[in-house]
Amino acid sequence: MKQLGRRDFLRYFSLSGSGLLLPTSLGSLIWSQTAPQTSGATHSASTIRFEDVTAKSGLQFVADSCPTPNKNQPETMLGGVGLIDYDNDGYLDIFFVNGAALPSLKKDSPRYYNRLFRNNRDGTFTDVTEKTGLAGEGYDMGVAIGDFDNDGWADIFIASVTTNRLYHNNGDGTFTDVTDKAGVGSPMYKGEKMWSAAAGWFDYDNDGKLDLFVANYCRWHVNGDPLCLSGGRERAYCHPKFYEPLPCTLYHNNGDGTFTDVSEETGISKTLGKGMGIGFNDYDGDGFVDIFVANDNMPNSLFHNLKGKAFEEVGLDAGVAYSETGKAVSGMGAEFRDLDNDGLPDIWHTATELETFPLFRNIGKGMFVDFTGRSGLAGPTLVMSGWSDAVGDFDNDGLKDLFVARSNVLDNIADFSSRTYGEPCTIFRNLGKMKFEDVSVQAGAPLTTPEPYRGAVIGDLFNTGRLDIIVTVLNGKAKIFRNVSANSNNWIKFQLVGTKSNRMAIGAQLKLTTEDGISQYDIVSTSAGYQASRDPRVHFGLGSVKTFRELEIRWPSGTRQTLRDLPANRIHRIEEPSAARTGS
Repeated sequence: MKQLGRRDFLRYFSLSGSGLLLPTSLGSLIWSQTAPQTSGATHSASTIRFEDVTAKSGLQFVADSCPTPNKNQPETMLGGVGLIDYDNDGYLDIFFVNGAALPSLKKDSPRYYNRLFRNNRDGTFTDVTEKTGLAGEGYDMGVAIGDFDNDGWADIFIASVTTNRLYHNNGDGTFTDVTDKAGVGSPMYKGEKMWSAAAGWFDYDNDGKLDLFVANYCRWHVNGDPLCLSGGRERAYCHPKFYEPLPCTLYHNNGDGTFTDVSEETGISKTLGKGMGIGFNDYDGDGFVDIFVANDNMPNSLFHNLKGKAFEEVGLDAGVAYSETGKAVSGMGAEFRDLDNDGLPDIWHTATELETFPLFRNIGKGMFVDFTGRSGLAGPTLVMSGWSDAVGDFDNDGLKDLFVARSNVLDNIADFSSRTYGEPCTIFRNLGKMKFEDVSVQAGAPLTTPEPYRGAVIGDLFNTGRLDIIVTVLNGKAKIFRNVSANSNNWIKFQLVGTKSNRMAIGAQLKLTTEDGISQYDIVSTSAGYQASRDPRVHFGLGSVKTFRELEIRWPSGTRQTLRDLPANRIHRIEEPSAARTGS
């Protein structure tokens, strides 16, 4: 009989206190979309607020993991959700990933179907799963949205316990399963298909075609989990240490609808882990996108891109492998974005209680420092268990805020502790200078309702210039939290279209400088959080500013473009110029 580890044992006890002691040109503009304005309180105090609009939206989805007495490990890890404008009408649709029956691992009932909900552009959504052909087949986990063939229609990749799936968007409201042709269905290790937990699209060699990165979790067999007991009495989900780690997988896009597994030749497969969250960014500014992987109870991985030829794992040397306690934590969701507007992308990922949610600040020259304590996040997150996380400017004040969907790992935690299985969601408002405060209570009752949350993704569902949140609940109903923040802050949003670069411009770097001389930075990337795929449009809050001095774009192709004097409170569609141009 195997028992849970010390970390899980400590979960059974209440935690006291909240402290923590730890040693171009305008010719490229195709169209702009205007959104309605709101007015309200000044933005010096927090005005972030959300409203649960699930009921009125018509959205009905349950992430069904088919929980069994055997406590199969995938039962507690389901949660993928993605945003995709599958019909190119300018509004984001919602795609949910679902489980399957156990022990068959098959979707033998509609209760297990993956689901696509079309945005009706009036605040409601319609289930179009069967029409689009996206119900799926196996026990699925994560989703990655990207236009792999550059035809202008976003496609869907699903990471799965069983066969991974790639669905090609036909442009007529339907999708075709092209997994077999593409060759991305079964990444192998020791003669077995690996359990893939998450995935993301990026162009690692800047050849204009999106490549595919897959984070694999652990070796597992249905009904083959070790016998792990909680408190010595009841069967529980096992600690990750009882499972063998796996390498990640990298597929190179051949440009003909097929992919080649280049994990070994690029060095990706040399590192073993238990990958859960993936983030992409160019942390050293060399023009090639790097990869961060949050690993579960193993050192995090940072794959440094060696000019599109190979990757070197540098997590330990860069300072992101361990938390500030020097230990590997339960890495789950991951975000890789600039949080302090210094032009250097930072890393923030979730973990479980007694670990904190590490925040790694990029200090340049390929180095990060753990800033969790100094940021104000250590104390609050010490008593939290987080799954998916998200980074976005929720109050449009020019500073990116933090969101986390929370839940304990153990479904019977209340039997042994004052802790509960379900936990509320949390918003940390960015105060500037890498400082954050918990404003969840002020943000509205929907966030304070405890649930076993798993997936979360942010995006502007209603094109109002405010970032909304979609969350999944394990074996419960998914929710839409609409951003109804009451302030008069301005914003601007960019949808980039590549020509020489990949069509979705994934990997493009943006620097926005406002008329007061303050700059903000972001990257085009759909990969975010835990098993999630976010709004591909880049969103900047502007505060009281109504115009900006200039927007600088570094396209993945290397083309640099500068735009000036575009109006605020609009969604601007920018096409990559055939040659570098500057000016207004």
